[in-house]
Amino acid sequence: MKIYKNVLKRVSDVVLSTIGFILLFPVFLVLWIILIFKNSGKAFFNQERPGKNEHIFKIIKFKTMNDKTDSNGELLPPSDRLTKTGIIIRKYSLDEIPQLLNVIKGDMSLIGPRPLLIRYLPRYNAFQKQRHSIKPGITGWAQVNGRNAISWEEKFEFDVWYVKNMTLLLDLKIIFLTIYKVFKKVGINSPENDIVPDFMGMESKKENL
Repeated sequence: MKIYKNVLKRVSDVVLSTIGFILLFPVFLVLWIILIFKNSGKAFFNQERPGKNEHIFKIIKFKTMNDKTDSNGELLPPSDRLTKTGIIIRKYSLDEIPQLLNVIKGDMSLIGPRPLLIRYLPRYNAFQKQRHSIKPGITGWAQVNGRNAISWEEKFEFDVWYVKNMTLLLDLKIIFLTIYKVFKKVGINSPENDIVPDFMGMESKKENL
């Protein structure tokens, strides 16, 4: 596991991400052009996220929400800003394509816990913090085991399990399951909405780290 985690995983990330970006470049180009017109010249969404060891980096995704504000100049709730084009893009996880560049750069891995919001960092307990001991991923064990249809606690349990059980075979399994579930559109929506509620923190049932 150590050889794969420390050396081979990075090599496979670079090789597979480069191949994937080349193959998906026509889709990338079409979406880039469409979103430039749909979003007043803004095709990409950039946001700071915590990566390995909570190191902050800028994630890049296709922009699926507009920037509409209320009378006080505050952004409207995410559910009110998700565009029709954005709904289609999210439906097939096409907004994740630019993250291949994050992987090539070295901020992310193809497989790992999803990089969440910086404001969640102080809300994690000791067990949940283990998800930051490796690079975040475009997809991961939590994504193929329910994605937005499972609770935050379940997601973090899947994330930490992956950290402790990472192997090449497991990564390959996750890649194939991700492709299958994207085409089948399994687990994309939470029970209420595609916009997942904020993680507000919780007490862990795990005592043995």
